[in-house]
Amino acid sequence: MRFGIFTGMGYTTWDAVLSLWRHAATSGWDAAAVTDHFMPNTPDRVGDTMECWTTLAALAAVVPTMRVGTIVSGNTYRHPAVLAKMAAQVDIISGGRLICGIGAAWQQNEHEAYGIPFYTVAERLARFDEACQVLKALWTQDKATFKGRFYQLNDAPLAPKPVQRPHPELMIGGGGEKVTLKIAARYADHWNVWGGPETLARKGALLDDHCRAVGRDPKAITRSANMALLLSDDRAEADRLRSALTKRFGMAESLANDTALAGSVGEIRDKLGRLAAAGVGMVWIPTMFLPKDPRPTLDRFMNEIAAQAR
Repeated sequence: MRFGIFTGMGYTTWDAVLSLWRHAATSGWDAAAVTDHFMPNTPDRVGDTMECWTTLAALAAVVPTMRVGTIVSGNTYRHPAVLAKMAAQVDIISGGRLICGIGAAWQQNEHEAYGIPFYTVAERLARFDEACQVLKALWTQDKATFKGRFYQLNDAPLAPKPVQRPHPELMIGGGGEKVTLKIAARYADHWNVWGGPETLARKGALLDDHCRAVGRDPKAITRSANMALLLSDDRAEADRLRSALTKRFGMAESLANDTALAGSVGEIRDKLGRLAAAGVGMVWIPTMFLPKDPRPTLDRFMNEIAAQAR
């Protein structure tokens, strides 16, 4: 099992993110990712928010060893041809370490604030499907032509190509069982979702079915879980973490309980064991649920838990 952190781009600074990523790279973490938003998801919309891809490009240049990526880039924010070019360049800058995480996008108030069309759920997902095809076509073909409902390419080049062959690792984010998992089955190298052993086992089985339906080996897709970490024997602290997940993401109580990687070292090891049994190959830890200085918690997790889970 591999382990990564992901850092929110809100209410932080370049210096803070750079320092944290450099620490993670020297303390054994496998990967680090950034989120993709332009403003805080709050009523007043006030707060510094760094841009996803420009920040990632800078981090890729100065932080060694780890894979670097996005959890996840919103498809509606950039034309997929533009994203393909940006992602290729970050892959080059990083020396072939990019995990290009992409999702259909969900934050309605952000779209409204910046005049970005939000579309219906069905249209966002249909655009997302086409975007995955555009990305792969541009990354792998000398010149790509694509005639979709929403996106069109006409003998379009993309040079220089990414370092990774045949293309950068494409991570599909989302757990929608009727459409998103089918998109993942068709195009993903890596599928990512919020949840723990129960969520990943159930949705993973559905992904397996979708893979078989399109003739793909389900084992060809890495599965990863986003889980909020709390190393503590204090049950009240664990309850507060679950409440925070419910409040921030609107999770049902059962999903928040599954998503919380909370408890003693032994309890967390057990939960990771059940994740591995569900076919999960990677766990991402969001730093926004950790203390202001997350390094001691991350170091303890790496030294006392991750080494055994690997």
